[in-house]
Amino acid sequence: VSQADVHSIQCDITTEEGRKMALDCVPTVDILVNNAGGPPPGEFREWQLDEWWRALNNNMLTAIELIRYVVDGMIARKFGRIVNITSSSVRSPIPELGLSNAARNGLTGFVAGASRQVARHNVTMNNILPGRFDTDRLRGGFEHAATETGHSVAYLREQSVNDVPAGRFGDPDEFGAVCAFLCSSQAAYITGQNILVDGGLVRMTQ
Repeated sequence: VSQADVHSIQCDITTEEGRKMALDCVPTVDILVNNAGGPPPGEFREWQLDEWWRALNNNMLTAIELIRYVVDGMIARKFGRIVNITSSSVRSPIPELGLSNAARNGLTGFVAGASRQVARHNVTMNNILPGRFDTDRLRGGFEHAATETGHSVAYLREQSVNDVPAGRFGDPDEFGAVCAFLCSSQAAYITGQNILVDGGLVRMTQ
């Protein structure tokens, strides 16, 4: 089993300076996984233009910029794996997450076209659409909903679990395994796809 050195840096990847800092650490990028926390929930009538720009920058434009920076090197080396972590809301919009719905669908549309332009070079682009995973983000959503509805966090959590056919929330390690597969050489024939990892939550046939 080969070993690799792991280095971490702290930066704001949604800024040009942050992206430069990250990319300077790894001048040759073979695998890119884009992920950013989603914008807050709310009422669409109350969102101002700066909030829309922030959502689009964080959840669409930053990922596109990083792809633009690395894709030509991947093409030259005849290997590249790009995975964008978006949301199940791409398939089934969540009403109170309008900012996220819009930005993530924009990224999905971009990937649908760009992935087909680079596939012949053994460069793949895919999106993973997580459902409800047991993370801080999910717990924060319950706390927000509890404030809005007056229900307890425990009650809202139980109701949410009951919606999932698998009968539980996802384990982040399960999500990581799907991502690792899409980044592998074995996944070379999968590109331009939106892959739901949601325990059956989104009811659809395709």
